[in-house]
Amino acid sequence: MKNGLTDSLNIAVVCHTPAGNGKSATVLKEVLQKIESLAISHQVFTINWPDNFDGFTAIWLIGGDGTLNYFINRYPHINIPVALFKGGSGNDFAWKLYKNKSVDQYLETVLHGKPSPVDLGICNGRYFINGVGIGFDGEVVKAMGSKRFLPGHLAYLWTVIKKILFYKEKEVEISIENSIKKEKIFMISIANGSRYGGGFLIAPHAVLNDGELDIIIIKPIRAWKRFFYLPLVEKGKHTALSFAECTREKQIRIESTSVLDAHLDGELMEGNIFDIEIVKGNILFVY
Repeated sequence: MKNGLTDSLNIAVVCHTPAGNGKSATVLKEVLQKIESLAISHQVFTINWPDNFDGFTAIWLIGGDGTLNYFINRYPHINIPVALFKGGSGNDFAWKLYKNKSVDQYLETVLHGKPSPVDLGICNGRYFINGVGIGFDGEVVKAMGSKRFLPGHLAYLWTVIKKILFYKEKEVEISIENSIKKEKIFMISIANGSRYGGGFLIAPHAVLNDGELDIIIIKPIRAWKRFFYLPLVEKGKHTALSFAECTREKQIRIESTSVLDAHLDGELMEGNIFDIEIVKGNILFVY
């Protein structure tokens, strides 16, 4: 039976069921059981997503970082609140929003929480919400490929370990406002969220709605020292170290004479020019 809280709701439940090797499909079942027990009006979209969500009061999106990236690029101007349920392998942006809440705790949050604006970034005309990684972490994503036999964090960590000793730093030109500098870098992270790879706190101090991107430049590190520093990066304790340069900016341009591996919210991309900027408060999330 409906009550005052739920009788005005009409939820679009949007799920990419293959995400997380079927985890999304499992979470979908749990969410639907709760929705139906509360007699909340809803409609489920899995394979065929609509052109718009007119008539709905909220969207409950189930999937991982890749699903979310696809969603924001298909509906960048969505004007109804979105709640994100962890259905992927890494779930880095969902962690930023909700930490480690259970499905029941999620539902309590999304039913009673107040929508808040979250910034988006744009890289070469494509939207991102968690971050862009250029250099080493781009090569890691490329090496992982689409078939991942380990859970998200373990798959990322295993690939990092395999690649870390033999990765060669890249020479790039970095343009920020009126400043241009050329240097070799191990990697550059342009972050709106805090975490990559299912648990690496690359930008631990990132704020989702401050109208700025956290820029983390990791400079060359001797190969034998990389294993020593890896746990510090994983825990977000690297930002004050000598090889890390951290700043907040509204836009940045990165160029290279060679093609660089990169990722955008964990999705592989390649290029030799990356034009990146922030779009403030573009989407409402309930968290």
